[in-house]
Amino acid sequence: MKTLYPEILPYHHFFLETGSTHTLYVEQSGNPEGIPVIFLHGGPCSGTKPDHRRFFNPELYRIILFDQRGCGLSLPFGELENNTTQDLIDDMERIRKQLDIAQWLVFGGSWGGALALLYANQHADKVLGLIVRAVFLARQQDLDWFAQDGAAKIYPEQWQRLIESIPEQGRGNPVQGLCDVIWGEDQVAQRRAAKEWMAWGAQVSLGNDYQSSPKVEHATKLMVKQVAMELHYARQHYFIRENQILDNCGGLVNIPTVIIHGRYDLVCPIEAGYSLHKALPNAEYIVLPNAGHIAQGKEMIHALVAATDSFADH
Repeated sequence: MKTLYPEILPYHHFFLETGSTHTLYVEQSGNPEGIPVIFLHGGPCSGTKPDHRRFFNPELYRIILFDQRGCGLSLPFGELENNTTQDLIDDMERIRKQLDIAQWLVFGGSWGGALALLYANQHADKVLGLIVRAVFLARQQDLDWFAQDGAAKIYPEQWQRLIESIPEQGRGNPVQGLCDVIWGEDQVAQRRAAKEWMAWGAQVSLGNDYQSSPKVEHATKLMVKQVAMELHYARQHYFIRENQILDNCGGLVNIPTVIIHGRYDLVCPIEAGYSLHKALPNAEYIVLPNAGHIAQGKEMIHALVAATDSFADH
């Protein structure tokens, strides 16, 4: 059973100008002469973490992490202007050119996996391979499952808490109702809705491992901004047309791809992973019978590290 590689520190980090108000935090770790790999975090707006470096053998990989616009250490935090999916794809190209990389492995999960596929569709010649975990296809049905009438049937108690943070007239369309609160003038209501949205995401992601934290009695301003960014993307249908990812998979068939999905993923149900595999029949499709959504747990970590090790071997 493979485990995460030991903790490492970046050997290089910088802030990249984008020609807009946004400045991106970018870091490199591992082997400067190794296989370039870019890690794409989820969310939108979750940001990178030190453990994200540990999916890759530091002797074999040049590991590139960056915080997407308005996320993590990128500035300004929570900024929504000039913050679209195409902007993020263009940022990846800025990073690649800045670091003088011809081609790289693209590794992403959940929203990061969607971004990986969208980037590869536009820049297939720059992609050595794809490792996509917890497939998110950004279709209306995917958003509806999470924020309308899917997971709500599995965790009705937590869903009720979220719905009650929305004024009654907005509950028929929870995403829009939450947007109305978050962009409203009532700061108490904003923080309550942000707290319940974050709690809902944690419940669905973690399942039985979720424990409500009594320490988080009130959402912070930063939490409100993070939720605003997630909703900003959701209400704009992630700035892509319906079914765009699957429709464009024809251009990716020659890219070595590994699809890894947990059977018990309740944020991104496994139907999405199966649909992606049907669109990319040459991809290696790995179903983890006991894993959920997050990139934790022995089964998921083993699969992800094994995928990166295998790619390096080839």
